[in-house]
Amino acid sequence: MIRRALAGLAFVLAGAAAPMPEARLLSFDDLSGWAEDDHAAALDVFLSTCGDMRGRDWATLCAFARTGPEPRAFFERFFLPVEWQGEALFTGYYEPELRGDRWPSDYYHVPLYAPPPELPTSGPWLTRRQIEETGVMEDRGLALAWVADPVDAVFLQIQGSGRIRLPGGEMMRLGYAAANRREYSSLGEMLIERGIFEPHEVSAERIRAWVRANPEEGAELIRRNDSYVFFRRVDDVPADQGPLGAMNRSVTPMRSLAVDPAYVPLGAPVWMEKAGAEPMARLMVAQDTGSAIKGPQRADIFFGTGREAGRAAGTIRDGGRLVMLLPIQLAHAVAADPGTEIR
Repeated sequence: MIRRALAGLAFVLAGAAAPMPEARLLSFDDLSGWAEDDHAAALDVFLSTCGDMRGRDWATLCAFARTGPEPRAFFERFFLPVEWQGEALFTGYYEPELRGDRWPSDYYHVPLYAPPPELPTSGPWLTRRQIEETGVMEDRGLALAWVADPVDAVFLQIQGSGRIRLPGGEMMRLGYAAANRREYSSLGEMLIERGIFEPHEVSAERIRAWVRANPEEGAELIRRNDSYVFFRRVDDVPADQGPLGAMNRSVTPMRSLAVDPAYVPLGAPVWMEKAGAEPMARLMVAQDTGSAIKGPQRADIFFGTGREAGRAAGTIRDGGRLVMLLPIQLAHAVAADPGTEIR
């Protein structure tokens, strides 16, 4: 994802791969709310990445999509809905926007680093605690920017990308570059385990406030999360566009999803029916990934940039269902044999 989120933390497990779940072929009449959606908005997002997809079917459909077909008819004529069996879980993610500076000061004292040259390309590196306590990153010209709040820095690492608003209003955009490949531990879950918050009380704002009120305990809490993410400058993405997803294209608020590419091909249209306090039914596009996004019915909704988007994304943990739209022949092949190559 973007990232995004905890990218680089997945570990390869030995042994035989798990069998693919059953894939069920549906009709568009089975998709609740299909007729009411803005198919033109979804087609625009599909066009932003379909040219990067593999396979003759995808290339043909992408070329035709560029001719300006009627959007709903395009999807209904050339695709079929396919649903992997399993329990759905939707969460949300966003692009943080923080105030910071290129240089450290008493106020901006938390660094955001580029990866060091000795970072291995595989296997784990130093833990967060070791990185911070040994000073291995200091005074090497690796700090890209400095921010004020250590919790904001951790949240930026979790999301995997973000914007830094510099003094004078200039914007610096950072993207995921690498990670230390250590296990991620949630600050919220650790606070729940310690009895400081109940599960329904946890939010980014509450975590931030607790760490500020308890700076020594807060610093120790943060260091218990072994994961550490490094960044790179992303200067070629305009400020009015979303951050880069896994397809190296900007993602779109409320139309881009992070998925597990083992089950959903990146670039594919995906129909989402999210339950919860604020149900949502709309056509999305699978344009991002994340190491926490694993499984046939797992997806992360991109909510946009800034604190309001972060608040909205942080409230999402809902069920529902995820239905991918595949080219007709491919859809039939997957329904007959779930092990069919879908990319």
